Amino acid sequence: MPKEQERENRRVAFERPLTAQMMAIDGTWRRPCFVKDVSETSATLKVETSIEGLALTEFFLVLSSTGLAYRRCQLDRVNGDELEVSFLRQKAGKKQVRETPA
Repeated sequence: MPKEQERENRRVAFERPLTAQMMAIDGTWRRPCFVKDVSETSATLKVETSIEGLALTEFFLVLSSTGLAYRRCQLDRVNGDELEVSFLRQKAGKKQVRETPA
């Protein structure tokens, strides 16, 4: 398996899920959630409130109370109170941060 694919497949499951917030791209709604597990490309979220009627095509997963740590997501699958989401890459034309080789 190529090193990049191996890294993408590595998941971290949290013993106690992390508190986070789901937020609309335009800021019109916000819902509390928990991050159960995460990889470089996706995560499993647990929600305790209704998500019915929310535009989940694209949304932010806010990971810090200050809002400075977040990921842009899209909904892949709903399984009861769990959501599987994929992280979206930044669109071309926007400033991108370069990673320095380790």
